[in-house]
Amino acid sequence: MTSVWENLTVDALDPSRLAHWWAEALGYQVISEKPDEVEIRRSPGELPGIVFVPVTAPKEGKNRLHIDLRPADQEAEVERLVDMGARHVDIDQGEVGWTVLADPEGNEFCVLRSRDDG
Repeated sequence: MTSVWENLTVDALDPSRLAHWWAEALGYQVISEKPDEVEIRRSPGELPGIVFVPVTAPKEGKNRLHIDLRPADQEAEVERLVDMGARHVDIDQGEVGWTVLADPEGNEFCVLRSRDDG
């Protein structure tokens, strides 16, 4: 017997704000918004979702888990996400083919090159 991946849960100082930011970034929908959790998915019936839950302490240190995005145009996507409020971060990644950004609460994620770019 195996498990089904239901959600990825993200701690957030402002779950609603961060959920709406990620929904816009990914082209997802907010499917549930309660005081103790906000869930986004590509569509209401499609798993997995991302659930944002409230915490009182800000994020400290590098993420142990992060999301990798693979857009058709890396440069344009990085620009779009930065315009939305993401910021460039250095996590000692060195010279790599992806760009490391952080969302508005400091959670790192990577924007990869398109598969066509090698």
